[in-house]
Amino acid sequence: MIDKQLVGCVTLLSKSKTYSIDGALYRYLYSNDSIRYTQYYFRPLPRQSKSADLKLNRDKVLRRCYEVPSLYKQHTAEINHNSIQLSLF
Repeated sequence: MIDKQLVGCVTLLSKSKTYSIDGALYRYLYSNDSIRYTQYYFRPLPRQSKSADLKLNRDKVLRRCYEVPSLYKQHTAEINHNSIQLSLF
């Protein structure tokens, strides 16, 4: 069984941690600040049942988001356009 801890504060969200939301594993991407409310964006890890990015507000993050400490820095790295071009030279 995987040990999970409920996220206690949204300021503790990290891009290097893995989160369990509704039974699927996600990683935190970024937050979108606005005057009225803040949205937090998560992307599912490869080979998960979910494939779309997830957008949650603060209350939903605090109720549905669990940190998985045993999977710290275990998600695969993304290859973007810049890193591919740099690897060719």
